[in-house]
Amino acid sequence: MLITHNREKLINTIIYFANKVDKCGKVKLFKLLYFLDFEHYKLTGRSVTGLDYYAWKMGPVPVALYDEIESLEPDMAKALRFGEVAVYGGRGSMLTINPKQAFDDSHFTRRELKLMSDLATQYKDTNANDMIEATHLENLPWYRVYEQDNAKQAIIPYKLALRQGELDAMLAHIDERTAMMGALS
Repeated sequence: MLITHNREKLINTIIYFANKVDKCGKVKLFKLLYFLDFEHYKLTGRSVTGLDYYAWKMGPVPVALYDEIESLEPDMAKALRFGEVAVYGGRGSMLTINPKQAFDDSHFTRRELKLMSDLATQYKDTNANDMIEATHLENLPWYRVYEQDNAKQAIIPYKLALRQGELDAMLAHIDERTAMMGALS
């Protein structure tokens, strides 16, 4: 498997949240990654992890990671151990995430680290159900795809993190840079 910069960031982001947030199971992790990626996209025009999120009933899901948790790639297996713990008096289970290596902040910008810290602080004690509710708020990207567009299990475009004025400004900036780069070549 080719280890990319985004892959290193994904693995280290999971390590970070597993260390900093209480009861960081699958649902809570997916919501933290979603908030991180979409907030960073809103600020910079790119995600942190490179994951794509899909509009599932319980909220945004990074399907590639969801699938990988069942059969870990070697780099993820080297860094993390996923397990199960019984909840609700044995009527259910929750994924547990145990880092096998230390968090490496060298893969991240100061902005990315600040966003991760802010999210970990904000959601440290939040349970998974409250995290689901936070992603279902009206006019947020999941809501727009799942509820407004009725596009169940469809990809959630990152551009939905932006308001229309913000999107227009970002596209204009990209057009300016593209024209400038064309003039230089």
